[in-house]
Amino acid sequence: MRDIVDDLLEVWRSGRTGGLATIVRTGGRVDIPVGTSMLVDPDGMIYGSMAATGIEDTIYEATLQSARTGQRALHRLTVPDPGGGEGGVIDVFTEPFSRGHFPEFPTIAAEIAEHRRVTLFTVVWNPEPGMIGQHLITDKRHATELVSLPQSDIFVASFAPPPLLIIFGANSVAAALSAQAQLLGYRVAICDPRPAFAIPESFPGAEVVCDWPHRYLNVLVSDGEVDSSTGIVLASHDPQFEIPLLTVALRLPEVGYIGAVGSAITSARRLGDLRDGGFDDTMLARLHSPAGMDIGAAGATEIALAVAAEMVAARNGRLGRITVRFPAEAAI
Repeated sequence: MRDIVDDLLEVWRSGRTGGLATIVRTGGRVDIPVGTSMLVDPDGMIYGSMAATGIEDTIYEATLQSARTGQRALHRLTVPDPGGGEGGVIDVFTEPFSRGHFPEFPTIAAEIAEHRRVTLFTVVWNPEPGMIGQHLITDKRHATELVSLPQSDIFVASFAPPPLLIIFGANSVAAALSAQAQLLGYRVAICDPRPAFAIPESFPGAEVVCDWPHRYLNVLVSDGEVDSSTGIVLASHDPQFEIPLLTVALRLPEVGYIGAVGSAITSARRLGDLRDGGFDDTMLARLHSPAGMDIGAAGATEIALAVAAEMVAARNGRLGRITVRFPAEAAI
């Protein structure tokens, strides 16, 4: 639902009725996660996608029916296997969506927008029809899953605060990586000590801070903003602030990804400086330098893509320590 919150809010504010479909359970060979949602607006337009199911048309018709009739329903649908083998099944809950049907929705939208945890409980089956579709909102942590009780099936959709990516160095790589990361669901902060470079308008959607990198990182740590989901990327290679920054970053007990862009020559110099500062190979193994998977990247956009791919691999536990090699010292 997170990716269509703005679209849902627009329908809610319009006073009209659309339809909302949510996958609440999967079984067998299904390549779509529980919690995936699709909105059909009052004009029949689709927001969000269930194309990965191979039966999006069927889900669309069921959602449109809920919008038109006001009925809520739980549908068990067969998902075909593209390879011709045995497919899977999904349970999809469809419900009408409007101010009257979902009066609590603006609270959810506001909590998501403010990067606060919010969990939505929805009754998707109950022997009493009037109970189906009831919603409850809480700030408690919970897994996204279908909970089966003796007299109810309740779908729990949990929206955690998005992971934070901190990019140090306000330049073209930072701008491209910021855009990539926001598409991947990161909240982005960019820090640079140079006022002429730390310009918010150059980095849409990101928080831009003019401060010394190591000092800003220490502030975030003190505020509890850094955890095992956080990414830290050094997008510049100025020794006067990269070594103090990496000294702080590499000593953090929990952080999801630490990367530093640059050529192989820059990386060798950087690692040498860190070794001189007391870091051993075990500690330096946490640093991805040069940052990025080896896709033959050239230019800021491709470098950002390579780094983003490595971040996703690290986040999903699929990191193979493949790094990108830049042909020359990039002007970044």
